[in-house]
Amino acid sequence: MRTLRRAGTAALALATVAAIAIVGTPGTATATTRLSWTACGPRLECADVTVPLDWAHPRGPTITLPVIRHLASHPERRIGSLFVNPGGPGDSGVEMAATRGAALDAATEGRFDVVGWDIRGAGGDARVDCFGDVAARESFWANLPIPTTGPDQRRYLAATTEFARRCGERNGDLLAHISTADTARDLDHLRRLVGDRQLTYLGESYGTLIGQVYANMFPSRVRAMALDGLADPTAATHGTAAAIAAGLTGTDETFDQFLATCAAAGPELCPLAGHGPVAPRVNAMLDRLRTTPLPAPNATPPGTLAYNEALAPLKFAILGHPSLWPEAAAALEMAIQGDGSAIKDAANFDSSEVFHRLVEPGQAISCADSPARQDAADWPRVVRKLTKISRIGGAPVGWGMGAACTSWPTRNTNRYTGPWNATTRTPILLLGNRYEPNAPLAVARKVERLLGNAVLLVHDGYGHLSVADPSTCVTRATGDYLVRLVTPRPGTVCPSDRRPFDPDFGQPAS
Repeated sequence: MRTLRRAGTAALALATVAAIAIVGTPGTATATTRLSWTACGPRLECADVTVPLDWAHPRGPTITLPVIRHLASHPERRIGSLFVNPGGPGDSGVEMAATRGAALDAATEGRFDVVGWDIRGAGGDARVDCFGDVAARESFWANLPIPTTGPDQRRYLAATTEFARRCGERNGDLLAHISTADTARDLDHLRRLVGDRQLTYLGESYGTLIGQVYANMFPSRVRAMALDGLADPTAATHGTAAAIAAGLTGTDETFDQFLATCAAAGPELCPLAGHGPVAPRVNAMLDRLRTTPLPAPNATPPGTLAYNEALAPLKFAILGHPSLWPEAAAALEMAIQGDGSAIKDAANFDSSEVFHRLVEPGQAISCADSPARQDAADWPRVVRKLTKISRIGGAPVGWGMGAACTSWPTRNTNRYTGPWNATTRTPILLLGNRYEPNAPLAVARKVERLLGNAVLLVHDGYGHLSVADPSTCVTRATGDYLVRLVTPRPGTVCPSDRRPFDPDFGQPAS
């Protein structure tokens, strides 16, 4: 079950950053006015861009962000640059352009330089780091699983309060200048630096919030914008609890679909099938876990599996990636048979130093955009409400991603809070999976109504983002839009190439 554990480490779509910079204090150099590209791989060029720490004071302190571009394979027909962001918040746009640049180049007929950058708070000398030392980070988070009991919850809240204090102490003025509005201004600066009159952009997950903020701040500067896995912009500005709640409304439905597609696939393809109805067996095992931990003798290290531990990898890693569903089904069948080792190993990501080093920027960005409106002592009640929205995701996300914001030391004065109804000359293309655990289709429909000019393309598929459940139809429609500014007809639905549990899942349909 090593794949599940690796996927857990990439929970919340936190990609492995290619190069982790040492955090420093903001510099005083002037903002970059011309890019100096250097070859850094096949068809890849890299640069550093200096921007003001505070765009309201352009001659004040500065920060430096890494940028990369995958060169267009047909430069003679080049339209411009396609800026990309993979979400997180805080995942590496540099890594996205480096690893997916060739595929995006093919999807857009080789007519764009694919440009990615690591956003402020997550890259360059502007990366949030709350410890600065591997041993200190590991020691701090050791033995702090998602809490279940009252004493565990109080201990966890005390830890997140101390975590927030350390973040404020170590990162100083940076925390007040990492809102999505600050990043949108960085993106507009990058657009000017590459020489594009208008922006062409592909944003995924949190990257869709960057896109929505940009489109509403600078509607006349948008050439084309494809947003995949929509974040709810109004919820994001109404507090941490509201933002989390908006993202949870599709989680349990996706879990139910995971069990249903397993049952339909049958025992030859899904280990949970063939022993009676699938959903009742899995739900009975989870119900038993609420009161009785499960032995995990073969986990690393051996131990027992608790209820919230079992939920964390389901929410953070498995439901969003249908390619992992067969392996997840095998782990759940082992648990039904009395051995929670595989799930325990998958859950260990949330106590690892690597996970917390990656999650710190996302935590800081989320708290900067949407500070919690609740006191720390009130947070257990908030989490109980979140579990009523989603029994699978409420506790893992509520505790793992929301608790620290109750004690966050900084509020961002530059965050954008609306309106969200700007009209762009070209319609914005919205992409939404029908069964989405993190960015519900209902949110995509809401954003379509909010924006003055948008078209929603529904992907009749599963998981977080269209890339999780490949669809040639979605790829072609997105490429056609970015190149020729042609949107699908309203109401268009794209099928997936294959269904989950198909042995050839991820391969093109025959």
